[in-house]
This record gives sequence, structure tokens and C-alpha cells, in this order.
Amino acid sequence: MPRFVDRVVIHARAGNGGHGCASVHREKFKPLGGPDGGNGGRGGSVVLVVDPQVHTLLDFHFHPHVVAPSGKQGAGSNRDGAAGADLEVRVPDGTVVLDEQGRLLADLVGEGTRFDAATGGRGGLGNASLASRARKAPGFALLGEEGQTRDLTLELKTVADVGLVGFPSAGKSSLVSVISAAKPKIADYPFTTLTPNLGVVSAGDHTFTVADVPGLIPGASHGRGLGLDFLRHIERCAVLVHVVDCATMEPGRDPISDIDALEAELAAYVPTLQGDQTLGDLAERPRAVVLNKIDVPDAREMADFIRGEIAERYGWPVFEVSAVSRDGLRPLIFALWDMVAAYRAAQPVVAPRRPVIRPVAIDESGFTVSSDGDGGFVVRGTRPERWISQTDFGNDEAVGYLGDRLARLGVEDELLKLGARPGCAVTIGAVTFDWEPQTPAGVDITMTGRGTDIRIDQSDRIGAAERKIARRERRKPGSDDE
Repeated sequence: MPRFVDRVVIHARAGNGGHGCASVHREKFKPLGGPDGGNGGRGGSVVLVVDPQVHTLLDFHFHPHVVAPSGKQGAGSNRDGAAGADLEVRVPDGTVVLDEQGRLLADLVGEGTRFDAATGGRGGLGNASLASRARKAPGFALLGEEGQTRDLTLELKTVADVGLVGFPSAGKSSLVSVISAAKPKIADYPFTTLTPNLGVVSAGDHTFTVADVPGLIPGASHGRGLGLDFLRHIERCAVLVHVVDCATMEPGRDPISDIDALEAELAAYVPTLQGDQTLGDLAERPRAVVLNKIDVPDAREMADFIRGEIAERYGWPVFEVSAVSRDGLRPLIFALWDMVAAYRAAQPVVAPRRPVIRPVAIDESGFTVSSDGDGGFVVRGTRPERWISQTDFGNDEAVGYLGDRLARLGVEDELLKLGARPGCAVTIGAVTFDWEPQTPAGVDITMTGRGTDIRIDQSDRIGAAERKIARRERRKPGSDDE
């Protein structure tokens, strides 16, 4: 049996950037070929794309993890790694994207609308790109950045022109089945309709869509029945139609009380999209009333008796129909089309949505240094945290390069101002290390072997050889220690 899923949580993970390559050009008769390591490729992004052929979020219900491919590592001979392809995920028209805190990120309406759900990581630079006057042949490369990981909530709001609302068993599904080609499940018990049904209705040369929303009851806006889960599907409807059961035998119910109860629920419902930019506020949508089941004699009498009062009280058009005998269907169809066309024409013209390009800010030099309360310090900032993730801490030269970058940014000066002492713990990102102020910015360093840094190798500890010589000196006759 097919299932309708209109709310899912997906785990989107973009691809990681490829690592840079540390390579030296080797060729006969060219002993000093220079660095030729290529850059790593960019990781693929996860992109949501509206596809009119997709009508439900069912696929994400069974496969919530969406992973984009990573970039490839760079290689020698200045060969850059291949970039990971963006993963385009097809979603239905009318999908709303929310973040972990429930904030609205995107409203995907219209074929081809795109949204970057997770951005791929940048590839690391190879040693050819890191060469400078001070480092003519770097023995290290930068690591690729990790791709963005996000947990996003997708909500589907059915895009329909007319929304049918009413109590359970009011005949909404029967009405949809006779005015369109849709074949929803119809039975003689409440809450037969568990998922919205969408039908396409022809009115002469024009067509419009009708959505059958599962039955509402008093308290639906607060979680009673099925209404809270499916009230979102009327947010995009241009016209709302009250389908009233004139043949109901339940005590305390009549057409006017049913309409008042449903209007109270519609007023109490707080939509996710306040003031939809294409249709306006929900309370201002045009309404119509359909008095259903007039094929029953008592229901016809009730409809004739109450029709004038409804029109006078609410000012909405009233139609008497029967889904069984099909009385009054044709005038209803053309009247609904006129209401839809008039309402659409009265709305302001919406400019077509264009891709929004958000370039990365050039000035990312901002950072903050704060005390962690235990004698250490925490450095926060876009560039320091990114540099930490790009550094191979198993390579002394890469660590020295990181120290130079932090010093040029002013991190060491700020640590000194706050009273940092050599050996105190400094945390940047996910890495904590013992700080040693030994890399002043702008000072040329003496280069040693590839992959090493003389400043990292420096130590005040006495080596084994020096201790052996000192012991021999102490054992000589006439020494001061004797």
C-alpha cells in the first residue's frame, strides 16, 4: 500500500576536501626540480532541487542519510585532485527546509529551485602552492577541510488551488473523486482519509488542483485528531472550501456550528510560513461553502433552510451538491475556477526566483582569545580554526608553518597581552597544545631538512651524549666535584 510522508529529518553530509600533495620534481640532470605537489579537490555539496515528478518525501523516510562524494587528493607533477560532484537531491514542489532549531532556511517553490543543504569542504594546498621566498621547497602540504554536516527537517506543504476542509465523513473524498480523476479511499467511518489527496479538475479550457485534507475536529490546532499534522497543507491553497454534511445525525451538530468550529481551528493554527509571500495571510483567503449529500431528502430540506442564513452571515458563496447523484457539480467547478482566477490575479506579481550567490568574505581576520578558567586560553575565529584542521601535526614543518600563520594574524601578541606564559595550554578548534612563543612574525627562519623545523627541534634538555661527557669530566682526577 503506498504511503504518504510529508515530514522527515535528513542527515546531510557534504564531501571532504582532498588533501594537498607534498612532492618534489625529479628528473635526470635536474637535481633541484622544485616542488610540484598539486592541490586537493573540493568536496561535493548536497543540493536540494525541486522536481515536479516527485510528490512525497517517502524516499527520505527510508533513506535519511544523504552523503556527497569527497574530493580527490592532489598528485605530483602539479596535478590537482578531482573535485567531488555535487549531489542533487530531488524534492517535491512546496518543500520547506528547517534547521535543527526549527528556523526557516528555504521555501522551495517552483520547478528547478535549488538550495545548498550542506557545503563541501575546500581542498588542501599542495607544496607547489605553498612555496615562498622563505620556503622554496616545502616538505608538507595542507589537509583538506571536512564537509559540512547538518540535520535538516523537510516539510511538504501541498501546492493546490483549492483546499477542502470539513469534519470527518463530510464527503470531501467523495467530492474529489467525482470532480477529478483522483480515486481516494472512501468508506463510511470517520478518518478514512489519513493522507491528503490531490486531484486535477477541468473547468472548460482551464484546470486547477483540489486538495482533500483529512477531517478536522475541534482541538485539531492543538493536536487532537489528525488535523495538526495536515493543517500545513492548506497554507498554500488560494481558496478554502467548507464541505458540510447536511445529513449528519450527531446531536449538537448543524452546518453553522460546524463552520464556526472549523473557522476557530483555522484561526488558532499558527503556520510555519507566516504570511506566505505568494498567497497572503491564511485568514484573508476567499471561502466557499458546499452543502453536501442533498440526495438525502432530509439533507436537502436542511440545505434549503440554512442556505440563506449562511450566505447572509458569512458573505460566502454557497453551493448545494451531491457526490452520489452529481447534482450541482458543474456550477461548483466553474465557480471555484472563477474564485481561483480572481484571487491569483489580485495578488502582486512575484518576481522569478534567482540563484543567490553568497561569496566568502575576504576579511576573515577576526578572532577572539579568552581564558578557560584553568590557566589556559581558547582561541576562536574562522581562520585559526580552519588552519588547525588543515595542519598535519605529524610534520614539524607543517606545525612551524601554522605557528607563522598564527603569529602573522596576531594571535601570539594577543596571548602575551592576556598574560599567557610559555607552556600554558592553548585550545584552537579541537586541538589543545602547549604554547611556546618562538615564531615571531616577519622573521626569516633557517630552513633545515624537508618536513622539519629547527624551532620545533630546539630544546633546553641536555642530551645523552652531553650527559656522558659531563660524567667523564667529573670522574677525572683533580676535578672540583671530588
